[in-house]
Amino acid sequence: MAKHVAVLMGGWSAEREVSLRSGKACADAADRAGYRVSRVDVTREIAATLRALKPDCALNVLHGRPGEDGTLQGLLEILGVPYSHSGVMASAVAMQKDIAKTVLKAAGVPVPGGMVATRAQAAKKHLLPPPYVIKPVAEGSSVGVFIVREDHKHPPQELTRADWTFGERVLVEPYIPGKELTCAVMGDKMLGVIEIVPAVKFYDYEAKYAPGGSKHLLPAPVAPEIYEECRRLSLAAHRALGCRGVTRSDFRYDDSLTGAQGLACLEVNTQPGMTETSLVPELAAHAGIGFEQLVAWMIEDASLDR
Repeated sequence: MAKHVAVLMGGWSAEREVSLRSGKACADAADRAGYRVSRVDVTREIAATLRALKPDCALNVLHGRPGEDGTLQGLLEILGVPYSHSGVMASAVAMQKDIAKTVLKAAGVPVPGGMVATRAQAAKKHLLPPPYVIKPVAEGSSVGVFIVREDHKHPPQELTRADWTFGERVLVEPYIPGKELTCAVMGDKMLGVIEIVPAVKFYDYEAKYAPGGSKHLLPAPVAPEIYEECRRLSLAAHRALGCRGVTRSDFRYDDSLTGAQGLACLEVNTQPGMTETSLVPELAAHAGIGFEQLVAWMIEDASLDR
């Protein structure tokens, strides 16, 4: 009998639409690979849904909460449904960017400087000399991110809006000029490094998911030692946070500095995008792993106590 896989997608985070696209792509691939697939748009009734479905495992393709912050992982542990990607602890820590930075720094992975502030403090005055970046402590996919440039007299006043949904605490970090690099880890295997060249000023949510919104240069056109250091740091970050399955680490690289001094890890994505235009499938393909094969690997990698 074919393994029964519940592909978990959608949910209610700011990244719902992308998760639905990722989920559809993965469910279609799992279908083609011969699995019995149940497509599940996750609601707050997910425990009852899974009890009724009784899948052999869950392929978690949610982005943002609750799929990326450890809460869904905890529920799957309680229900005894083996699942893909990282477990409770790694998911929770990676999602809290300030805590993740502390763990990464302790493990020797370079991270940007900066501080945590309330959104009210960040809106009142420049907490760092511009240019600097303000981003929510616990959101993914460039949601709610601002780059404050030298010509901005005031911090972004959007931070004070009554309909702000990205939490009260924000990270304020120095802006690192240069290149945007990303590298994926699959189990204990480092994949390649992509340079993302945005067609827009800032690689934001739209650029990430709209075809033509950014160019992906693979392999990234950087010196071989930078390329290898980026891969090494991705695996070090994956291990430091206790991640499992597939992750993707995002870096800034200030190429005006000597050697690898300019590399800084911005974050580790424990639930990276899995649409056709996403970075992880592209990195896997470059390593000779087709999309169907990648999805099958994630399904076979599913387990409990991750």
